[in-house]
Amino acid sequence: MIAAAEPVGAPTDRDALLRQAIDLRAARRAPEALAVLDRLQGLHPRFSRALQERGHCHVLLGDAPSALKALGEAVRLNPSLPASWDMLEQLHRMRGETGPADGAAQRLAMLRRLPPEIVAADSLLADGDLAEAETVIRDVLYRQGPSAGALRLLARIRQACGDAEEAETLLEGVLASAPDYEAARFDYAMILLQRQKPQAARREAERLLQREPERREHLKLFAAACVALGDYEPVIEIYRRLLDGAPVVGAETAELRLWRANALKVTGRLEEAVADYRAALAARPDYGVAWFSLANLKLHSFSDADVERLQAAAARTDLQDMDRVYLAFALGKALEDRADYAGSWRWYAQGNEVRRSLGRYRPEVAEACAARTTQAFTAEVFNDRADCGAPDADPIFVLGLPRSGSTLIEQILASHSQVEGTQELTEIGRYAGELFGRDPDCGLPVRPAAVLQMSAAEARALGERFLAETRTYRREGRPFFIDKMPNNFRHIGLIHLILPKAKIIDVRREPMACCFSNLKQLFGTTNQEFTNDIDAIARYYRSYLDLMRHWDEVLPGRVLRVQYEDLVEDLEGGVRRMLEHCGLAFEPACLDFHQTRRSVRTPSSEQVRRPISRDGLAQWRNYEPWLAPLQAALGDALIRYRD
Repeated sequence: MIAAAEPVGAPTDRDALLRQAIDLRAARRAPEALAVLDRLQGLHPRFSRALQERGHCHVLLGDAPSALKALGEAVRLNPSLPASWDMLEQLHRMRGETGPADGAAQRLAMLRRLPPEIVAADSLLADGDLAEAETVIRDVLYRQGPSAGALRLLARIRQACGDAEEAETLLEGVLASAPDYEAARFDYAMILLQRQKPQAARREAERLLQREPERREHLKLFAAACVALGDYEPVIEIYRRLLDGAPVVGAETAELRLWRANALKVTGRLEEAVADYRAALAARPDYGVAWFSLANLKLHSFSDADVERLQAAAARTDLQDMDRVYLAFALGKALEDRADYAGSWRWYAQGNEVRRSLGRYRPEVAEACAARTTQAFTAEVFNDRADCGAPDADPIFVLGLPRSGSTLIEQILASHSQVEGTQELTEIGRYAGELFGRDPDCGLPVRPAAVLQMSAAEARALGERFLAETRTYRREGRPFFIDKMPNNFRHIGLIHLILPKAKIIDVRREPMACCFSNLKQLFGTTNQEFTNDIDAIARYYRSYLDLMRHWDEVLPGRVLRVQYEDLVEDLEGGVRRMLEHCGLAFEPACLDFHQTRRSVRTPSSEQVRRPISRDGLAQWRNYEPWLAPLQAALGDALIRYRD
């Protein structure tokens, strides 16, 4: 909803606007109160108490359907609203709707059984008033002592504040004293997933399913843990079971179809994936992420009717920000396929602009983190710790920038009988955060000099921890496995210290092609935020070159560089060179990598299932009229990327 122009002197503070609306309703000036609420909801569309007040205004006007709609949305956003449940019960009974009335009465009775402070804190949490919610719940704990319910609520508040570590600790304490508290166990499993501990999360989900094997929330949790582990086959079946009990249309059906389609895509079942993406859009026609997911199937094209539907959806004024982003990138791809590069670029630029406004990435912070890394990891550090780390040679790290060709390298190596492909593993980044701290804006290490405190025993233990924690991703029993997290180029020094015999391959792509490919690729909602801005991606590429040069200087010969363009021109020569670096004999299957059947999670999943092609080498030139700022920002990186 777009707010109308505000009168001079009109309040914009959320609570002041709500108070104004309440006062107007109390004066029986409901239409004026609704106008204030329109302004309030334009500023804060998910503010549940504004929707509750809207419901009360419609009751005053005698408009029961509008009141039910507003109150229903209020309790969907915030189930801890006794006044809304009370009014919902009365309205449904007045209309003779016994079932909904009884349901509202049950929810109201449940809230009335709880301590008022708990209800108030939960309501504040739902509306994003985190500091106030935490003050209320900590006061309860101080006055009444610890209780499982209050501690669980505190954990949810701390998680919403971004402190997942404290939330995890709190919930561990709750479950130690109340092991049958299923809601707390569910929260605990969700936090384990957030903290990139999928194996532990799946164990908790399995424990919940032992008690209630058909509970939908628990099945979804188990499926999410399987996805995080790269175990997609059971996921496809779980979503099918859930769809059997879902209505044909609606938000849940759309989500289930989307999730199932994602799993089908990863496993290479593309026709079925397209059918499920289409079914998601049938269930929810404006579902931005489903449109984008279809576009992200690089070999899929939209029809003229699809483009019309996309443009109509993108023109709506009531879209959520991420739906706007998803639709913009989908339209960018649709028009690119039609060779309408000017129109395509406008949509890519719009999507990047909105996405950038939602992020926190700042290039100068990332560059400062990189500078501290080069200062901390010197040649002397490595010379003094030559005998550190676990002696195993199992891991092969494939790294570089996103969209550089790393998925192709992984697919080639995983076609070898001795090598297993896994996914973009997060363990190394997590260890760096534990050891060196994590910058809140870019997630990069803030104190890399802490490496000086790492003993040989600690380095070996961390290497062994990596091998133990990644074992769950290795299902084929092959001697070697791949971690293809691109961002690990920042952590090569740490990798060398804890796993000195691991192999490391840097995949490098010509900067204009690489940066443009990133600009037109939408990553996850919190991933690779540097890709949404021309200046940011250019500075990131330059910083990458600087850091890789540093690693080459302090660890000469440690990293094999593979130039993507060279591999396209001479596949066999490039493959033999990589296999030799990894200590592996040549196998022809590596040349026929597109025939290897395995799960691939990245945006290049369809492309690596086709023979190698020169098609992507110069795609950026279609957009050259709009990329002069990128060329200028890259500067000498356009030449020195070959150094």
